[in-house]
Amino acid sequence: MIAALLLAAQVAVIQPAVITVRGQNGEAKIAVAEKLSGPAIRLSALSSVVPVAIDSLGGGRYRIMLAGIEFFVADQAPFMEVGDRVVPLATAPFIDGGDLFLPLQVLTEQLPRAASDRLSYNVAKAELLVLTAPVAGPTAALAVPSRSRPASPPAPSAKRTTRHTGKRRVVVDAGHGGPDNGMSGPLRGGSFRVYEKHITLAVSKRLAAILRSRGVDVVMTRTTDTLIALSDRGRIANQRNGDVFVSIHVNAANQRWPRPEAARGFETYFLAEAKTEDARRVERMENESVRFETEVTAARDDPLSFIMNDMAQNEHLRESSELASMIQASLGAMHPGPNRGVKQAGFRVLVTAFMPAVLVEIGFGTNIDEARFLTQPQRQHEIAVAVAEATMSYLEHYERRVGLAGR
Repeated sequence: MIAALLLAAQVAVIQPAVITVRGQNGEAKIAVAEKLSGPAIRLSALSSVVPVAIDSLGGGRYRIMLAGIEFFVADQAPFMEVGDRVVPLATAPFIDGGDLFLPLQVLTEQLPRAASDRLSYNVAKAELLVLTAPVAGPTAALAVPSRSRPASPPAPSAKRTTRHTGKRRVVVDAGHGGPDNGMSGPLRGGSFRVYEKHITLAVSKRLAAILRSRGVDVVMTRTTDTLIALSDRGRIANQRNGDVFVSIHVNAANQRWPRPEAARGFETYFLAEAKTEDARRVERMENESVRFETEVTAARDDPLSFIMNDMAQNEHLRESSELASMIQASLGAMHPGPNRGVKQAGFRVLVTAFMPAVLVEIGFGTNIDEARFLTQPQRQHEIAVAVAEATMSYLEHYERRVGLAGR
């Protein structure tokens, strides 16, 4: 009981109802919005004291200049990009009433840590001190993108060595296969049964066809109902010098949820440490496929190999998060289910793909309505189009960013 009270007291200090912001333009008391996800700050409320500029980049992504510090966030994505780092957040930024809200953690922890010469936060006083305030220009009006608007958000620059010339190359991975059915559902559907491996293959084939029609070279990890080892999927992508890796999956509800059969929606993951219990659940579920793999061996990595692999994965972390945000935004324009956001987890299928890599959960096969949606050829085509458009937008923007357009 004492420990619980101490923890509650610490939380009360860390999460005040109001923070004081002091800058060259004076002082302001900024209310902390208590949301279900956690405490948040309406970003535009800071503009009277701190130079703030907000640029909507489309697809739910935003470039922010606050007290001369540049960083990037995305609606419903629990991370921020500052400098050359992708920083996980406890909760996600969000749009409410046309305003962009940031988790309180961004102002009290992440930005002061990234730019201690410009911002300092006093926990005891709940006070944010702006040490310097470079001119950032007028505060930009925040335009919230329409759900029907195609995703084409620019992002901060990130260098990536192109490993081949000629056509763009996308590796499309249909999740599960062979003896591994993956998800089976719905939970309450009578004689109506679906298996993840069939849906992922159907959508992946359509995605591959659409990308090829747009001049992209496509590599599929499987084209039939066969089992491909999780670690081999990334190796295939590396051997074929893919530009991006997109793995298609179907989600399943946690049986311990109050009404698991009602779970719906779509979400996109990139490779990083899982930050929520639900992300860890999906990670465990998708990684379970390894039990179907036989006669698969892998040499133990020596320390140098481990370091090199880790560097190769981290090189593309920011790009993976950008691709995930774009796919999520594109699906949001056509998918009837709720947008469950961009998340992060350590999927084995992504670990060995040394390129921008994402795993897309296109819906819950355990929900009868969503299972029917996912098995309709027209809907599978629409999902494939949404993923293809986002992937093309990412590739085009990446090439413009690093000067490879027209290669």
